[in-house]
Amino acid sequence: MTMDPASFAPAHFGWQFAEGIATITLNRPERKNPLTFESYAELRDAFRDLVYAPQVKAIVLTGAGGNFSSGGDVHEIIGPLTGMAMPELLAFTRMTGDLVKAMRACPQPIVAAIDGICVGAGAIMAMASDLRLATPAAKTAFLFTRVGLAGCDMGACAILPRIIGQGRAADLLYTGRMMSAEEGERWGFHNRLVPADALPGEAQALARSIAAGPNFAHGITKTQLNTEWAVSIETAIEMEAQAQAICMATRDFRRAFEAFAEKRTPEFEGN
Repeated sequence: MTMDPASFAPAHFGWQFAEGIATITLNRPERKNPLTFESYAELRDAFRDLVYAPQVKAIVLTGAGGNFSSGGDVHEIIGPLTGMAMPELLAFTRMTGDLVKAMRACPQPIVAAIDGICVGAGAIMAMASDLRLATPAAKTAFLFTRVGLAGCDMGACAILPRIIGQGRAADLLYTGRMMSAEEGERWGFHNRLVPADALPGEAQALARSIAAGPNFAHGITKTQLNTEWAVSIETAIEMEAQAQAICMATRDFRRAFEAFAEKRTPEFEGN
């Protein structure tokens, strides 16, 4: 069963699809785009379904109204959680973790376009993306300790240190403090900073540049970036040898060679 990105109409976030780019917009701007039980689940399912949407070459993830996301809705999520028993709580935390798993497992590279507030589960979604563009006004925080919880939420203790380093991740996860945009760029969390009015265009341009590349090979790269975290160098080199041999058997590899020989830009088709 394949997902039809042209007809997909989610109920809990915005969706646009054009020229191979799917744009997901967290769109409750009056509350700085918080997540609810329903939006968590629908986002999880959407990213799972993107595995079966070869028409989608890249994804832009953003928020409406000058903010990325304020995380889990205080009244619609945090309040109800305080009244739940352990089995219900574990079902919830596994469900939110499944969103990150789905984001990492979908083969399309995800570009997060971050403006304003990006905290809690919003910061996690930015972290789980492949690339992050931010405005100078972006403020990112892993707020879990502020509400009496551990910083190890939705993969933060595994993924964040690999992006910014163990000590810097510990700083953010223990204190729950805001990371400024400049700090985020300096630490490597943000790939680059762009003016607010240029953010949508820059994110789309980056996604288009990725979409114009060898999409099958991009999926292999994403898989290897995920799986090589927990293996030895020797195992990683063997895994990459096998992965690259698979890519060398694609038509895109031959297309690139023929284009080079003819001194033209290759046109990749993802096969």
